Amino acid sequence: MEISPTFAKKTACLNCGEKFTTTKIRSRFVRVVKHETDFKPVYANSSVYPILYNVAVCPHCGFAFTDDFSTYFAPGVKEQIGKSITSFWNSRSFGEERTIEEAIEAYKLAYVSARVKKEKPLTIAGITLRIAWLYNDLVDFGSEKRFKTIARDFYTEAYSESDYVGTQMSETRVLYMMAELSHQIGDMDSAVRNFSRVIESQRTSTEPHIIEKAKDRWQEIREQRQEAVKS
Repeated sequence: MEISPTFAKKTACLNCGEKFTTTKIRSRFVRVVKHETDFKPVYANSSVYPILYNVAVCPHCGFAFTDDFSTYFAPGVKEQIGKSITSFWNSRSFGEERTIEEAIEAYKLAYVSARVKKEKPLTIAGITLRIAWLYNDLVDFGSEKRFKTIARDFYTEAYSESDYVGTQMSETRVLYMMAELSHQIGDMDSAVRNFSRVIESQRTSTEPHIIEKAKDRWQEIREQRQEAVKS
């Protein structure tokens, strides 16, 4: 029997504790060909798209979360989730295979859930960046820019609060994301400033490939500005 790339994974809601199933992709089917400049993965098989399934949506209470969410809920937060999310929730399942549009809806639920729960800015940045990636897939560049702007602002907040400490994201990578997303949304002053900060960290950074990416981008912007002056 042929094995499907997707499988149903049992999980429990972080908020209400109810059990439900969510769809995941088997790792054996996933092969990344390359990453874009904002680290969006490009897969060998475009029909096997793990990004669609990062978010689990509880069909019972409407709370949506990723593996990056903390299991800790501050006092009063669950009550606020009940008022802001569950009271408006019409029970439905996101447990089947998803379209890009359905994945965007799931991520937006996770975005709202993360804001109400007061998740780390770094976690929220990751959610909104993936929403932007999915809008790019739909060729909706206006929405892509909107969510990349939101993601850039949350990466900036994460950098200011150092909430990347203890995660897979280094200071160098957070700075790079601030710069790259600024570049993509047309905020060149912020892009140049933060690419420069990445380059300045090369003596202490353990990620030379990020430094090289920043140097390439900084040089591109410099050349673009020189051309603009000439014209």
